[in-house]
Amino acid sequence: MTTLVHGGTRGHLDRGLFYGVPDILPKKMKKNRERFCSREREFVYKFKIGSQCLELRVPLKFPVQENVSYLHGRLMLLHSLPCFIEKDLKEALSQFIEGESLRDYDREAEASLEAVKSGEVDLHHLASTWAKAYAETTLEHARPEEPSWDEDFADVYHDLIHSPASETLLNLEHNYFVSISELIGERDVELKKLRERQGIEMEKVMQELGKSLTDQDVNSLAAQHFESQQDLENKWSNELKQSTAIQKQEYQEWVIKLHQDLKNPNNSSLSEEIKVQPSQFRESVEPNGRIYEEQRKLEESFTIHLGAQLKTMHNLRLLRADMLDFCKHKRNHRSGVKLHRLQTALSLYSTSLCGLVLLVDNRINSYSGIKRDFATVCQECTDFHFPRIEEQLEVVQQVVLYARTQRRSKLKEPHDRTTFRMNLGLWRKPRSQTGEFYITRHSNLSEIHVAFHLCVDDNVKSGNITARDPAIMGLRNILKVCCTHDITTISIPLLLVHDMSEEMTIPWCLKRAELVFKCVKGFMMEMASWDGGISRTVQFLVPQSISEEMFYQLSNMLPQIFRVSSTLTLTSKH
Repeated sequence: MTTLVHGGTRGHLDRGLFYGVPDILPKKMKKNRERFCSREREFVYKFKIGSQCLELRVPLKFPVQENVSYLHGRLMLLHSLPCFIEKDLKEALSQFIEGESLRDYDREAEASLEAVKSGEVDLHHLASTWAKAYAETTLEHARPEEPSWDEDFADVYHDLIHSPASETLLNLEHNYFVSISELIGERDVELKKLRERQGIEMEKVMQELGKSLTDQDVNSLAAQHFESQQDLENKWSNELKQSTAIQKQEYQEWVIKLHQDLKNPNNSSLSEEIKVQPSQFRESVEPNGRIYEEQRKLEESFTIHLGAQLKTMHNLRLLRADMLDFCKHKRNHRSGVKLHRLQTALSLYSTSLCGLVLLVDNRINSYSGIKRDFATVCQECTDFHFPRIEEQLEVVQQVVLYARTQRRSKLKEPHDRTTFRMNLGLWRKPRSQTGEFYITRHSNLSEIHVAFHLCVDDNVKSGNITARDPAIMGLRNILKVCCTHDITTISIPLLLVHDMSEEMTIPWCLKRAELVFKCVKGFMMEMASWDGGISRTVQFLVPQSISEEMFYQLSNMLPQIFRVSSTLTLTSKH
């Protein structure tokens, strides 16, 4: 008989449920477990190859923590075992490990019971420890969660906005909006005057440069100007922050009181409704005094049916508009201000939320580009339900830093201090990778509740991106989040840019639109498996600077790709 001895395996098998919780076991029981389980046993397997009898011996250390399939595969590979014993060897190995593990558990249980009977372990202490652990890990025995203020306020607001008091709520919100807008206007005027004054001072200094003044004097004045601007901006920032905090507290207290008054029909205070003053419906005016006229919006709407067997109806819209138009409050509408906000308020705590996709860089802040414009719009009206945009971004930064720390801990440590310092500097900066996105929630915007900040780079401006590009995959993940979080309306930048540039020619636009249309169609067909098939509205936005001719070319492309349903008229002849 030939013996195959395998001496290199110290396998560990996941042993599943244990009779005790290691963290709460007394020291005596832990010692019993270590004494019985930490042993090495030999697995013996005999088989025949023709007339030759072979024997495989494998020392295993218990408790085995490696997967049985993995351990079995290693044995087959290391010893070049014949394939006809593969199934039988795996069954024998599984039975051996299971049998030995059960015997260890039985011996340990018997030793633990003996320790309790002999008095070595305090029975009452053990019972109280187990009862506490069971109560903390079992839902029906756990303490009920205390209701939070946010949840209570959300329920109260939802009841009020669906009641006759909705008009009163919207009037109050609009009054607060006008108050903050006036404060922002005062800030902008003061900042403008400061910059003009500093510009005059700098011109005078530049005229004396090389005569009575040097470069050092110019740099010193520029530093003073920058410091003055920072001080003024910080002053107004703190004032806006304080004003919005006061408004939020007053609004929430007033909403709670109004809800209580509604429950008391004898209360006469409800008759004192807040009115919107006519002067508050002033039109937006440019600095030169002319009334601002928005560029004519172009819009096309389509109805499609997608799905293999059970088809779902969806609404598609193609718009030439600015993405932030869905966020700004329309102050130049003399009528229908409350109706403009009513739909957004009604669906705030519902299963029909609205979202949009903002294309941003990988820096998580609100200091530049469309991020700054979006933050400015958010600041124009107090958010009475969610944290300010700056607070939400701070939370996102902390999450990103934590995620990167976890990823870094799995990488190999750098060998020299220089590399370590470089990596440490990179990890301290909260940045997102291309294709990743973060989400902010809002109740103070015109038509949306959720903003998806999708991180892209300059590669989106090239004409050679594919369906596997990170930006496209980011759109897919965003649509998946929409399905799992009741967002039924989503606005997407069709060309994956917010502004047009010289390299974006007509062929470039057509190629990019075709790619996004086809990818979104595929993602929407996947939605049926994600949410069971719910009707949704997808809005494709193109920049305002695009021509009407280009817009109608894209409009003709959409029904060809999505195969829009058309009405078929049947006539019969008698």
